[in-house]
Amino acid sequence: MEPIREQDIADFVATAQRLESEIGRVIVGQRQAVRDVLIALLAGGHVLLEGVPGLGKTLLVRTLGEALQLAFSRIQFTPDLMPADIVGTNVVTEDEQGRRCLRFQPGPVFANLLLADEINRATPKTQSALLEAMQERTVSVGDSTRRLPSPFFVLATQNPLEMEGTYPLPEAQLDRFFFKVLVPFPPRDELSEILRRTIKYEPDHASPIADGPTLERTLRVAREVPVASHVHDYAVTLVLSTHPEREDAPPPVRQYVRYGASPRGLQALVIGGQVRALLEGRYNLSVEDLHAVAHPALRHRLILNFEAQAEGVTADQVVSQALEAAKAAKA
Repeated sequence: MEPIREQDIADFVATAQRLESEIGRVIVGQRQAVRDVLIALLAGGHVLLEGVPGLGKTLLVRTLGEALQLAFSRIQFTPDLMPADIVGTNVVTEDEQGRRCLRFQPGPVFANLLLADEINRATPKTQSALLEAMQERTVSVGDSTRRLPSPFFVLATQNPLEMEGTYPLPEAQLDRFFFKVLVPFPPRDELSEILRRTIKYEPDHASPIADGPTLERTLRVAREVPVASHVHDYAVTLVLSTHPEREDAPPPVRQYVRYGASPRGLQALVIGGQVRALLEGRYNLSVEDLHAVAHPALRHRLILNFEAQAEGVTADQVVSQALEAAKAAKA
């Protein structure tokens, strides 16, 4: 394998900046959400977007599809959706000689960019149909296993307010999401800009910026960012500080957390930090990069106990406490 060249790094930064700028031409505000989604995609991971209706979650994913020149597919999750509606199924057809045979009819999961809209409205049985696709990039139907197109990204949305008729995502599936990104309500000036843009008859669309092969190259560049030993140890310390059974865990973690972040959380923390370092114009991972991606990488991987729910303690608050404990241990 050829070593990473300075030109590769420059191409990565240029592509990422053009993507961020083009998405910002369509999406009003939400800079942090856009940056977190881009970091996850450039790291090769899946994203779970959470926010109330009308904040542009679906529009953000569609805009990404336009800017990335990828095969885009959308699944509207509903309680009656079945696994075969996602991955596909074998159907009976007739060949040229009139003989009956089985032919695989691929489902919408066979795309580069999959929008799983309102994913928590489907039953756990249907939600689990995405598990193999998200982790292995393959789909098993009958006695055959089929590989999905490359690259393959899942961007799922869910509404945190309207919980009737919804099914919380199982922890095993949450752990497959590289980042969980919260989409906040926009401030006054951004609301005014949203109104100005959206009352036009012809909405804005993103121009193509990158294609599949370009993304494949960026994935390789990001993984080659050096990780110093002290930054490596700090990332491990941070993840361990989210585990309540450890004696050195901060008091809020021991009080409110049932289970801490998984090894996938550690991987998301470091790889996301590598991409963030490149976006900031550096070819080395720093502790500040880990701090910047800690909340989207870890918030959905903490399982809080009943006391936390009763007192209104959020996973973000616990992650912030873990960050403070890790900083103190480093000092």
